[in-house]
Amino acid sequence: MSDPLTTLLAEKGTLLADGATGTNLFAMGLMSGDAPELWNEEEPAKVRALYKGSVDAGSDVFLTNSFGANASRLKLHDAGHRAFELSKISAEIGRDVADAAGRKVLVAGSVGPTGEIMEPVGSLTHADAVEMFHETAAGLKAGGADIGWLETISAPEEYTAAAEGFALAGLPWVGTMSFDTAGRTMMGVTSTDMVTLVGGLEFPPIAFGANCGTGASDLLRTVLGFAATGTELPIVAKGNAGIPKYHDGHIHYDGTPELMADYAEMARNCGAKVIGGCCGTTPAHLETMREALDVRSKGPAPTLDQIVAALGAFSSESDGTGDDDGRPVRKRRGRRAA
Repeated sequence: MSDPLTTLLAEKGTLLADGATGTNLFAMGLMSGDAPELWNEEEPAKVRALYKGSVDAGSDVFLTNSFGANASRLKLHDAGHRAFELSKISAEIGRDVADAAGRKVLVAGSVGPTGEIMEPVGSLTHADAVEMFHETAAGLKAGGADIGWLETISAPEEYTAAAEGFALAGLPWVGTMSFDTAGRTMMGVTSTDMVTLVGGLEFPPIAFGANCGTGASDLLRTVLGFAATGTELPIVAKGNAGIPKYHDGHIHYDGTPELMADYAEMARNCGAKVIGGCCGTTPAHLETMREALDVRSKGPAPTLDQIVAALGAFSSESDGTGDDDGRPVRKRRGRRAA
């Protein structure tokens, strides 16, 4: 039996995912240092508004407010024992929003990293990591999530443990990593390494890709790396809305809605099938991304120079694979917010 994401992709060809969770919740009043997951219980109306903002902007799939809903992260807020419960509530709110949308919208249960380093470098054992991921995935499934969505992972060991956790919960899943260190994840994984990793899993994701990182340009270069391997799995692109800038006491992402529309078009041309935003991406950005995907025709894969001209310079000369041409980092150009 096909999973909900694969079914919807077969119907629509390309799916629009959602935008940011954290930065949008901060705009609603979440304070730095607070656990967003506690808002599922304390501020459900605001969490519902977060979800509905994405749906109203045209998203086909949105992520739940459960990124840090694992025992390791929640213990920092004396809530380590509530991972299942808070995950379940986040999905229940999402289920209500999706069911009221009037069209098919998927609830994706967000699962972030544990925040710990796994053995042999760190102290987190494989078995403990699997248990944490299983608890979160089980809570999301119980709350009505259509799929799980692993994101912002750096270590292959943690990605593998999460795959086992989703398998134990019986939840189909999507899994993205964050390529933020000269085309690699913090733990050194390249785009080609990730394709190999995904291909070797006993319970592989139904789609994979990249999220967050340094900027939209870098993320699309990574997507091109995925596509170059010839992978048949759908590719996910979920890039930040520009570059973070500190202004008047707040972090502001400088990517305009127009820039993110160009990003969405180029992401599809690079080979991505599921396209969304990450940090700084608001419903206003999503609306222009939706329009771009609906109105603009799919074209050929862009060159690196075309990506830079539209979205700005890469943060590093290399994409991490050793196959780049070594050209220098280009000065940032393109449309930017004031």
